[in-house]
Amino acid sequence: MKKVMVVFFMLLMGSGLLAKGSGYTEAPDLFKTKSGEKKAIILVSFGTTHADTRAKTINALETQFKEEFPDFKVVTAFTSRIIMRRVKANEGIVYNNPSEALDILKKEGYTHVLVQATHIMNGEESEVLGKEVALHMKDFKVLRVGRPLLNQLPDYKAVAEALAPKYNSLKENKFLFFGENEATVFIGHGTSHPGNATYSMMEDTFHEFYSENVFIATVEGYPTLTSVIRKLKKQNITHVNLYPFMIVAGTHARDDIATEMKAELEKEGFTVTAPLVGLGENEAIRKIYIQHAKFVMTHEKVDMLAKKKKYSEGMQP
Repeated sequence: MKKVMVVFFMLLMGSGLLAKGSGYTEAPDLFKTKSGEKKAIILVSFGTTHADTRAKTINALETQFKEEFPDFKVVTAFTSRIIMRRVKANEGIVYNNPSEALDILKKEGYTHVLVQATHIMNGEESEVLGKEVALHMKDFKVLRVGRPLLNQLPDYKAVAEALAPKYNSLKENKFLFFGENEATVFIGHGTSHPGNATYSMMEDTFHEFYSENVFIATVEGYPTLTSVIRKLKKQNITHVNLYPFMIVAGTHARDDIATEMKAELEKEGFTVTAPLVGLGENEAIRKIYIQHAKFVMTHEKVDMLAKKKKYSEGMQP
C-alpha cells in the first residue's frame, strides 16, 4: 500500500516534475487560434501490416485523440515506407509519411500543427522524426513535436501504473493471488541507440514500485532474453507471462516473441503464456500520449544558449 501511495503522489505531481528540469518552460496556450486559423494533430507510428492489432492500437489512439481534441483535425502517419506500400497494396489504405502529412495540412490551410509520435523512447526514430519536422518549421505559425511514451521519471511510473492492473505478476498481492514462482517478462524491440537504456530504467521502476518478478528483454538490444533467463532461474521462477513491450503486437510480437522466444523459454524448462497484446491496446497508455500532447501545447523549449549567456552576464539560477 505504501508503494502504491508513493506512485499516486508522484503521478499527481507529474506535470510539475515534467516541467522542472525537462528543458521546457510554461507558456501561454500555443494552440489558441484566432479566427481563420486551423489546427491539426499528426499521430506518427512506425506502422504495421497487421490490420487486427492496428485497429486495437493505432486506430484506437486516433479515435481517442479525436474525442479529446474535437477542435483539431487528427490524422495518422507512418514512418515505415515499406509498411505504407504493403498496406496500400494489400488493403487499399493509404497512409502518408510525416512530411507528406505536413505538406497536405499546409495546402489545406492549417496554421497550428502538433506532431505526436507513438514511439516508446527517445531513440533513432524520434531523432529522424525531429529532423523531418524541422524542415517544415517555416510552413506553419506553430509546429511542435510531442515526446515519446517514456521521457521523464513520471512517465515510467505512469506506464507501470497503467500496466499493473492488467498483468498478473504486477499485482501488489501477487503472492496471495498468484504463485510466487510466476513472473512477467516484457519484450521490447531494442536498439543500438543510447535510448536503449530506457528498458533497464523501466524494469527498475517495476521493481521499486510493484514487483521484483517483472523483467524486460529485447529482440535486438540489451537486456537479452538470455540475461533475463538467468534472473528467472536465480529467483526460481517456473511460469512466465510473456508480453510485447511494443505499441502494436505486430510481426515482432508474433514471430519473435510468441513463437521463437516462447519456444526458447520452454526449452529452458519454463511454462509460458504469450498473449499478443500491444501496449496501445491499453487505454491508460494511450492517455499518456494525450498528456504529452497537452504538455507541449502549453510549454516551450528553453533556449539554453540564451540562458547560458544570461548566466555569464550575472543572472542567478
